Amino acid sequence: MIYFHDIDPIAISLGPIKVHWYGIMYLLGFTAAWWLGRKRIAAGRLPGVDANGFSDLLFYAMLGVVVGGRVGYMLFYATSEFLHNPLLLFKVWDGGMSFHGGLLGVLLAAWWWSRKHRLHLFDTLDFVAPLVPLGLGFGRIGNFIGAELWGKYTDGSWGVVFPSGLPAPLNGLDLTTLKAEFATGALNQYARHPSQLYEALLEGLVMFLVLWAVSAKPRHRYVIAGLFALMYGIFRFAVEFVRMPDNGVYLAFDWFTRGQLLSLPLVAFGLVLLALSRRAPVLQPVLPVAPEGAKA
Repeated sequence: MIYFHDIDPIAISLGPIKVHWYGIMYLLGFTAAWWLGRKRIAAGRLPGVDANGFSDLLFYAMLGVVVGGRVGYMLFYATSEFLHNPLLLFKVWDGGMSFHGGLLGVLLAAWWWSRKHRLHLFDTLDFVAPLVPLGLGFGRIGNFIGAELWGKYTDGSWGVVFPSGLPAPLNGLDLTTLKAEFATGALNQYARHPSQLYEALLEGLVMFLVLWAVSAKPRHRYVIAGLFALMYGIFRFAVEFVRMPDNGVYLAFDWFTRGQLLSLPLVAFGLVLLALSRRAPVLQPVLPVAPEGAKA
């Protein structure tokens, strides 16, 4: 059944204070990462690191996500606007975050933290990778609620009519009028793929289940990070076929998008890491040692 998108992006409004669903999704993603990370620390999945060390790692990673995601968006998708007005970088309330930029930010944060704690970078990345997908899934749900990053037109019964995705002059009509038009079936031809939910399923739930299952057992270094990069690159490349290109522009062939271009290096990087893992050591969990005098 075709669905008419009518979700208020503001979850809570207290006078001048407005809390958007997208912000709540970010909070849920970081909370899930914290909870899952604590469980992995308790299971000895990052030897030599305690709960306090993990809290530092999560803090650096959060900074990497936010700063890298915003800078990446401005550089990858809004280059000309950014060059004309660099202060747009700080207008985060207008939206605009890039996964690939956020990933680079996390890589830099993980490198800094690993260097500080004298750990192999990819031991840290293998530890972090299973904590990320749920946050990606929540973020895509936030995109859906905010009616952004919608897909191409579809004849499927699961299509969604996004008022912001309607052509002129329909997109200038008030919501009540649009609902009346939708009730007659006049807007069904403008139903779109809910590509945000496709990505929430693939990049969120599927990636989490796979990475969590594989990381629950001793495995070679590079495997988890390699699987993360490979799966995300493939899933993102595939969904781009039914998702509207960023800024409405194709890079080539009337189908090749910037998102696909940025995903290809991830696929290649994931394959390289999996190849390297064949000769890498198998990492065994080391349970934290209880302080002397502590009760068993």
